[in-house]
Amino acid sequence: MLSPADPSQASRLPRSIWVLGFVSLLMDVSSEIIHSLLPIYLVSVLGASALAVGLIEGAANATAPMIKVFSGALSDYLGKRKGLAILGYGLSALSKPVFALASGLGWIVTARIVDRVGKGIRGAPRDALIADLAPPDLRGAAYGLRQSLDVAGAVAGPLLAIALMLLWQNDFQAVFWAAVIPAVLTVELLVFGVREPARTAPGQRTNPIQRANLKRLNRAFWSIVAIGALFTLARFSEAFILLRAEALNLAPAWLPLVVVALNLAFSLSAYPFGKLSDRVPAHSLLIIGLVPLILADALLATANHWAWTLAAALAWGLHMGITQGLFAKLVADTAPEALRGTAFGVFNLVTGVTLFLANALAGLLWVWGGAALTFQAGAAVGVVVMVLLWVRRGRD
Repeated sequence: MLSPADPSQASRLPRSIWVLGFVSLLMDVSSEIIHSLLPIYLVSVLGASALAVGLIEGAANATAPMIKVFSGALSDYLGKRKGLAILGYGLSALSKPVFALASGLGWIVTARIVDRVGKGIRGAPRDALIADLAPPDLRGAAYGLRQSLDVAGAVAGPLLAIALMLLWQNDFQAVFWAAVIPAVLTVELLVFGVREPARTAPGQRTNPIQRANLKRLNRAFWSIVAIGALFTLARFSEAFILLRAEALNLAPAWLPLVVVALNLAFSLSAYPFGKLSDRVPAHSLLIIGLVPLILADALLATANHWAWTLAAALAWGLHMGITQGLFAKLVADTAPEALRGTAFGVFNLVTGVTLFLANALAGLLWVWGGAALTFQAGAAVGVVVMVLLWVRRGRD
């Protein structure tokens, strides 16, 4: 079995991929300082319901994928990706002070949407840029490394949130202000630290999302899109884990521990499983990846103490580490080079719409039947997806 730290592979990855990883790390530090506290802030301070949290999270998370399809196509059309990445990270950085200044729910929703618009603009061009930079036999490792560093930031962010909440006596606004600093550093690092590779001159530019070009996205690509949508339906927003922990009497200042546990498992598993995906059949890893998600849902459905939510968060993060970099690799492998940005945009559009539906349904089930029903439904969908993948694996 491959070791988590393989010097021969790591040393072959271009410097710009490492920098993109640290760009993701810093932005996740900023975002998770806010997001690890936001569901509880919405419910306990602003009086929002679980259904409202689900709708807000769903709308915010669906915004980014809807924009990715256009930003990815634009990066293919222009033959340039870094400028769009800078614009996207810049918008997300500008949204951070709004969380601290917001006086009501409307401002929070606006800031959340602007942040996700920035994510949408940068996501597909950045992912396509990684494919442009990485040697084909190291794409899994490259995506795994970026994902691992990204999630390392998502571990550090909630830890900082806990420390600052304790230091500043649960002053949410002051903690939100602290998130501005790493966001600004993110943009500076991207501007000065990443060098975009030279690409073939575009010549006659065509619209990447016109019918003739979309036909070049083959059956293998659309199969990955369908599988990704099913996975998203089985895995709604992690905000519901935070709500479950709070309902089981975990104090607000310590709620970010749930996010830390999730992202720690995500970070530690993303790179080794990314490397493994360069050698192991994808369907096998996808099936394996559903096991911890189903386990997490089962734990959350039956939990009678907040400590169980930490165990569930670890399992949820392991699921993410196994599957998220793998999906990025599969999209890059099945899409034509000239349409990589478009392909990432289409994939994220479909999974984003599915995520909105999953979050809305999770919130509705929570209000209608309670937390246990929400997570029971998640586990059931996960089992169905696993069976479908196993049947398909037998046919491949």
